[in-house]
Amino acid sequence: MKKRTALILMLTVVSVFLAGCGEFNQPIYDTSEGFWNKYIVWPIVSLIVTFKDLLGTYGFGIIAVTIIIRLVLLPLMIKQAQNSKRMQEMQPILNGLKEKYKSKDAVTQQKYREEMQKVMTEQKINPAAGCLPVLIQMPIIIGLYHAISRMNATPEIEIGKFLWFELGTPSVILAIIAGLMQFVVLRTGPAMDNPQMKVMMYIMPFMIMFMGTILPGALALYWVIGNIISIIQNIFIYKPFKKKEVAPVKVGGKKK
Repeated sequence: MKKRTALILMLTVVSVFLAGCGEFNQPIYDTSEGFWNKYIVWPIVSLIVTFKDLLGTYGFGIIAVTIIIRLVLLPLMIKQAQNSKRMQEMQPILNGLKEKYKSKDAVTQQKYREEMQKVMTEQKINPAAGCLPVLIQMPIIIGLYHAISRMNATPEIEIGKFLWFELGTPSVILAIIAGLMQFVVLRTGPAMDNPQMKVMMYIMPFMIMFMGTILPGALALYWVIGNIISIIQNIFIYKPFKKKEVAPVKVGGKKK
């Protein structure tokens, strides 16, 4: 658990570093310096502009690029979700081991770790496997988020409207929609069966709504589209509307 926490913290630090927070509100051009600008942010901006030229508005350009990026990442996101679901199915066994070896002395805890590792090996589950998709996704997703913000700060780019929503200024309505969509994402995902993750179900939507009221509406539009894709993904992977008992995973050989 400590190793996993350390890995998540490391990914967070790397992501923040890559995101180039110091330039978050600076204009973006093809001449902008730096690896992050040249190979992540500007290519995404160029793609949005290309789809804007094809579809007519920056709103449709943002939607098209969001869909393309999420489709490219879909295999990794599905793998991450399946790993999470598998770990969920393993919880009764892991809880049983925790109860069996609940004594806190060093010998018992060592035996607990050995048994848990044995179960994980037998079921071919790697608890840290879900971190690899996160590592790959983060620079791309943050790059898209960053590109939209930098476009809004570029005088030559007039983001304009999508339907009746202003994309260059905060949109309360889009922020509320994004927050509600985030709630649905969590309701259809693994949070429903995880008491610890349930806390996110009530915090994350409000965080999205708050951020959406102070950031450009284009970012809220990105969240809305991204959450719609996540809901569709969750429905196919977790089947939240199909009520059924999760069969415990069998471990070891048959008892005589």
